[in-house]
Amino acid sequence: MQIVSRYIYSLFIINLSFIFSITILCAAELESNSTTAPSFKEGKDYISIMTPVQRLVLDNKDEVIEFFSYNCPHCNYLEPELEAWLKHKSDKVTFVRIPVIFNSNWDASARAYYVAESLGILDKIHKSLFDAIHHNKRKLNDEEDFAVLFAEHGIDNAIFHKNYKSFQTESNLQRANMLVKLYGVRGVPALFVNGKYEVRSQKFFEVVDFLLSR
Repeated sequence: MQIVSRYIYSLFIINLSFIFSITILCAAELESNSTTAPSFKEGKDYISIMTPVQRLVLDNKDEVIEFFSYNCPHCNYLEPELEAWLKHKSDKVTFVRIPVIFNSNWDASARAYYVAESLGILDKIHKSLFDAIHHNKRKLNDEEDFAVLFAEHGIDNAIFHKNYKSFQTESNLQRANMLVKLYGVRGVPALFVNGKYEVRSQKFFEVVDFLLSR
Protein backbone atom coordinates (compact mmCIF):
# COMPACT_ATOMS: atom_id res chain seq x y z
CA MET A 1 0.00 0.00 0.00
CA GLN A 2 2.84 2.35 0.85
CA ILE A 3 4.49 1.48 -2.47
CA VAL A 4 1.31 2.42 -4.37
CA SER A 5 0.99 5.68 -2.45
CA ARG A 6 4.59 6.59 -3.18
CA TYR A 7 4.05 5.75 -6.85
CA ILE A 8 0.98 8.00 -7.05
CA TYR A 9 2.84 10.77 -5.22
CA SER A 10 5.76 10.48 -7.65
CA LEU A 11 3.39 10.76 -10.62
CA PHE A 12 1.80 13.84 -9.06
CA ILE A 13 5.21 15.52 -8.64
CA ILE A 14 6.20 14.66 -12.21
CA ASN A 15 2.93 16.04 -13.63
CA LEU A 16 3.21 19.16 -11.51
CA SER A 17 6.76 19.75 -12.75
CA PHE A 18 5.61 19.25 -16.35
CA ILE A 19 2.75 21.75 -15.98
CA PHE A 20 5.12 24.26 -14.37
CA SER A 21 7.61 23.88 -17.24
CA ILE A 22 4.89 24.37 -19.88
CA THR A 23 3.67 27.49 -18.07
CA ILE A 24 7.17 28.99 -18.10
CA LEU A 25 7.62 28.19 -21.81
CA CYS A 26 4.28 29.79 -22.71
CA ALA A 27 5.10 32.90 -20.70
CA ALA A 28 8.50 33.13 -22.40
CA GLU A 29 6.89 32.78 -25.82
CA LEU A 30 4.37 35.53 -25.06
CA GLU A 31 7.17 37.81 -23.89
CA SER A 32 9.19 37.03 -27.01
CA ASN A 33 6.23 37.80 -29.29
CA SER A 34 5.58 41.09 -27.51
CA THR A 35 9.16 42.23 -28.15
CA THR A 36 9.31 41.12 -31.79
CA ALA A 37 5.91 42.47 -32.80
CA PRO A 38 5.76 46.13 -31.70
CA SER A 39 2.35 47.75 -31.53
CA PHE A 40 2.03 51.27 -32.84
CA LYS A 41 -0.65 53.67 -31.67
CA GLU A 42 -3.04 55.69 -33.79
CA GLY A 43 -2.70 59.39 -33.16
CA LYS A 44 0.94 58.99 -32.20
CA ASP A 45 2.68 56.79 -34.78
CA TYR A 46 0.08 57.14 -37.53
CA ILE A 47 -3.23 58.85 -38.19
CA SER A 48 -6.29 57.87 -40.18
CA ILE A 49 -7.11 60.11 -43.12
CA MET A 50 -10.49 61.76 -42.57
CA THR A 51 -11.56 61.13 -46.17
CA PRO A 52 -9.80 58.04 -47.61
CA VAL A 53 -8.28 58.54 -51.04
CA GLN A 54 -8.81 56.06 -53.87
CA ARG A 55 -5.70 54.06 -54.69
CA LEU A 56 -3.74 55.10 -57.76
CA VAL A 57 -3.19 51.55 -59.00
CA LEU A 58 -6.33 49.39 -58.97
CA ASP A 59 -4.58 46.02 -58.89
CA ASN A 60 -5.91 44.56 -55.62
CA LYS A 61 -2.51 45.13 -54.04
CA ASP A 62 -1.65 47.17 -50.97
CA GLU A 63 -0.34 50.62 -51.86
CA VAL A 64 2.33 52.77 -50.25
CA ILE A 65 2.86 56.32 -51.51
CA GLU A 66 5.81 58.56 -50.76
CA PHE A 67 5.50 62.28 -51.40
CA PHE A 68 9.01 63.69 -51.78
CA SER A 69 11.30 66.17 -53.48
CA TYR A 70 14.87 65.82 -54.67
CA ASN A 71 15.44 69.24 -53.13
CA CYS A 72 14.38 68.09 -49.65
CA PRO A 73 17.29 67.16 -47.33
CA HIS A 74 14.99 65.00 -45.18
CA CYS A 75 13.91 63.02 -48.24
CA ASN A 76 17.56 62.50 -49.11
CA TYR A 77 18.26 61.30 -45.56
CA LEU A 78 15.36 58.82 -45.72
CA GLU A 79 16.30 57.42 -49.14
CA PRO A 80 18.73 54.66 -47.98
CA GLU A 81 16.14 53.39 -45.51
CA LEU A 82 13.50 53.47 -48.22
CA GLU A 83 15.71 51.57 -50.67
CA ALA A 84 16.39 48.92 -48.02
CA TRP A 85 12.65 48.51 -47.43
CA LEU A 86 11.95 48.22 -51.16
CA LYS A 87 14.35 45.27 -51.40
CA HIS A 88 12.31 43.14 -49.01
CA LYS A 89 8.77 44.47 -49.51
CA SER A 90 6.12 41.98 -50.52
CA ASP A 91 5.20 41.57 -54.19
CA LYS A 92 1.66 42.25 -53.04
CA VAL A 93 2.60 45.86 -52.23
CA THR A 94 2.70 48.59 -54.89
CA PHE A 95 5.03 51.51 -54.17
CA VAL A 96 4.50 54.92 -55.79
CA ARG A 97 6.61 58.06 -55.57
CA ILE A 98 5.01 61.47 -56.06
CA PRO A 99 7.28 64.55 -56.41
CA VAL A 100 5.87 67.67 -54.82
CA ILE A 101 6.24 71.33 -55.75
CA PHE A 102 5.98 73.42 -52.59
CA ASN A 103 7.70 76.37 -54.24
CA SER A 104 8.89 77.39 -57.70
CA ASN A 105 12.43 76.15 -56.99
CA TRP A 106 11.13 72.58 -56.76
CA ASP A 107 9.39 72.61 -60.15
CA ALA A 108 12.46 71.64 -62.19
CA SER A 109 13.34 68.59 -60.08
CA ALA A 110 9.74 67.36 -60.17
CA ARG A 111 9.79 67.61 -63.95
CA ALA A 112 13.14 65.79 -64.00
CA TYR A 113 11.55 62.92 -62.10
CA TYR A 114 8.82 62.51 -64.69
CA VAL A 115 11.26 62.87 -67.58
CA ALA A 116 13.35 60.05 -66.14
CA GLU A 117 10.22 57.96 -65.63
CA SER A 118 8.97 58.50 -69.19
CA LEU A 119 12.40 57.64 -70.65
CA GLY A 120 12.66 54.47 -68.55
CA ILE A 121 15.84 55.53 -66.73
CA LEU A 122 14.41 56.36 -63.32
CA ASP A 123 16.13 53.46 -61.55
CA LYS A 124 19.42 54.49 -63.16
CA ILE A 125 19.32 58.20 -62.38
CA HIS A 126 17.17 58.48 -59.22
CA LYS A 127 20.03 58.23 -56.71
CA SER A 128 22.25 60.44 -58.90
CA LEU A 129 19.72 63.25 -58.66
CA PHE A 130 19.76 63.13 -54.87
CA ASP A 131 23.56 62.87 -54.78
CA ALA A 132 24.08 65.74 -57.21
CA ILE A 133 22.03 68.11 -55.07
CA HIS A 134 22.90 67.04 -51.53
CA HIS A 135 26.35 65.46 -51.72
CA ASN A 136 27.97 67.18 -54.66
CA LYS A 137 26.23 70.53 -53.94
CA ARG A 138 25.56 70.89 -57.63
CA LYS A 139 23.47 73.75 -58.97
CA LEU A 140 20.31 72.18 -60.38
CA ASN A 141 17.73 74.94 -60.50
CA ASP A 142 16.29 74.95 -63.99
CA GLU A 143 15.72 73.05 -67.22
CA GLU A 144 19.20 73.63 -68.61
CA ASP A 145 20.90 72.44 -65.42
CA PHE A 146 19.02 69.16 -65.52
CA ALA A 147 19.59 68.79 -69.27
CA VAL A 148 23.33 68.73 -68.61
CA LEU A 149 22.94 66.09 -65.90
CA PHE A 150 20.75 63.90 -68.10
CA ALA A 151 23.26 64.25 -70.95
CA GLU A 152 25.87 62.79 -68.59
CA HIS A 153 23.61 59.75 -68.35
CA GLY A 154 23.34 59.39 -72.12
CA ILE A 155 20.15 61.35 -72.79
CA ASP A 156 20.23 63.59 -75.85
CA ASN A 157 19.43 67.25 -75.11
CA ALA A 158 16.64 67.40 -77.68
CA ILE A 159 14.96 64.33 -76.19
CA PHE A 160 15.27 65.74 -72.67
CA HIS A 161 13.78 69.13 -73.60
CA LYS A 162 10.95 67.47 -75.53
CA ASN A 163 9.95 65.42 -72.48
CA TYR A 164 10.54 68.22 -69.98
CA LYS A 165 7.45 70.11 -71.15
CA SER A 166 5.55 67.30 -72.83
CA PHE A 167 1.83 66.74 -72.40
CA GLN A 168 2.60 63.63 -70.32
CA THR A 169 4.87 65.55 -67.94
CA GLU A 170 2.34 68.37 -67.55
CA SER A 171 -0.43 65.82 -66.85
CA ASN A 172 1.71 64.06 -64.26
CA LEU A 173 2.47 67.35 -62.52
CA GLN A 174 -1.21 68.27 -62.41
CA ARG A 175 -2.06 64.86 -60.94
CA ALA A 176 0.73 65.24 -58.36
CA ASN A 177 -0.58 68.65 -57.29
CA MET A 178 -4.10 67.23 -57.02
CA LEU A 179 -2.89 64.33 -54.85
CA VAL A 180 -0.99 66.70 -52.56
CA LYS A 181 -4.28 68.47 -51.88
CA LEU A 182 -6.32 65.26 -51.51
CA TYR A 183 -3.88 63.80 -49.01
CA GLY A 184 -3.36 67.12 -47.25
CA VAL A 185 0.42 66.92 -47.57
CA ARG A 186 2.11 69.75 -45.71
CA GLY A 187 5.68 68.48 -45.55
CA VAL A 188 7.94 65.81 -47.00
CA PRO A 189 8.85 63.05 -46.85
CA ALA A 190 5.28 61.88 -46.27
CA LEU A 191 4.21 58.24 -46.38
CA PHE A 192 0.65 56.99 -46.84
CA VAL A 193 -0.71 53.44 -46.76
CA ASN A 194 -3.70 52.30 -48.81
CA GLY A 195 -5.11 55.82 -49.00
CA LYS A 196 -6.19 55.47 -45.36
CA TYR A 197 -3.22 56.10 -43.08
CA GLU A 198 -0.42 58.63 -42.81
CA VAL A 199 2.78 57.62 -41.01
CA ARG A 200 3.75 60.04 -38.25
CA SER A 201 6.58 58.12 -36.56
CA GLN A 202 10.31 58.37 -37.27
CA LYS A 203 10.22 54.57 -37.49
CA PHE A 204 8.77 55.07 -40.94
CA PHE A 205 8.89 51.61 -42.40
CA GLU A 206 8.25 49.70 -39.19
CA VAL A 207 4.96 51.58 -39.03
CA VAL A 208 4.35 50.98 -42.76
CA ASP A 209 4.79 47.22 -42.27
CA PHE A 210 2.56 47.35 -39.19
CA LEU A 211 -0.21 49.07 -41.15
CA LEU A 212 0.16 46.67 -44.08
CA SER A 213 -0.29 43.74 -41.71
CA ARG A 214 -3.60 45.06 -40.38
